[in-house]
Amino acid sequence: MLDRNRDEMCRKDIARAFDELTNQATQSGWPAHEAALILYELAEAYLMQAGATIIIEGSMQSQFLSDRLKG
Repeated sequence: MLDRNRDEMCRKDIARAFDELTNQATQSGWPAHEAALILYELAEAYLMQAGATIIIEGSMQSQFLSDRLKG
């Protein structure tokens, strides 16, 4: 179940870190649009990795339950 307060706290913490990161990138001379595209790609890769982990863990749990029911 989602905890809206926890979700909002996480969003604020990550938004703060995101702002710091984007500021650092632009202060280092990277155009904002380039930094935005790279951050998007990194976020997408992270999401894919997290999704794969969830799928693998679900599969392992399913296999464990199936084996337990058999024996």
